[in-house]
Amino acid sequence: MAVKIRLVRLGKIRTPHYRIVVADSRKARNGLKIEEIGRYSPASDPSLIEVNSDRAQHWLKNGAQPTPAVEAILKVTGDWQKFKGIAGQEGTLKSLPVRPNKRVAYEEAVKAASNEPADGATTMKKRAAEKLAAKNAPVEVVAEAAPVEAAPVEVVAEAAPVEEAPVVDAPAEAVAEATPTETPAE
Repeated sequence: MAVKIRLVRLGKIRTPHYRIVVADSRKARNGLKIEEIGRYSPASDPSLIEVNSDRAQHWLKNGAQPTPAVEAILKVTGDWQKFKGIAGQEGTLKSLPVRPNKRVAYEEAVKAASNEPADGATTMKKRAAEKLAAKNAPVEVVAEAAPVEAAPVEVVAEAAPVEEAPVVDAPAEAVAEATPTETPAE
C-alpha cells in the first residue's frame, strides 16, 4: 500500500484551511484517512502551521511520501531537515504574537475612562456642537457689538411727556342731561 502525507481541504470558498493527514494514495483527496498529524491555515498572517512532529517522523521513517505542498510545510517546521539529517532543524516557522486578554484590556479602558473628566468625556454630534456654540456665541457677540448705555429715568420722562385727559368734576345731574335716555314705547 502506497502511503502519502497530504492536505485535506476544508473551509468555505476563498477561506481554505487544511488538515495534514496520512492516507492511502489511491483514495480521494478528502477520502478515507489513516491518521491526522497536523493543521495548516494560510489565511492568517503568519500562516497557522501545527504539526505533530513525532507522528510526522514516524510516518516518514515508515516510507510515507509527502506531497510537494506538505514537504514545504515540513521544511518550515524543521521536520523534513530532521528526517534527512540536514542542518537547520529548527525551521523557519513564525509564531503568532500573543494576544492580550480582552478582559484585561476592557478593565484598563474602564479605569482610564473613570479618570477622565465627565464634562468632556463624550463627544457631541456635529449639529449638537454647532447649536451649543450658536447658543453661547450670540450673547457674547451682541454684548460686545452694540453696548447699550443706560439713560436716567428722569431724562426719558422729560423727553416723552405723557398727555393725560383733564379730569373735570361735574355734577351727576349735568351728566344725566347730556346723555339721552330712552323711554319705553307704550
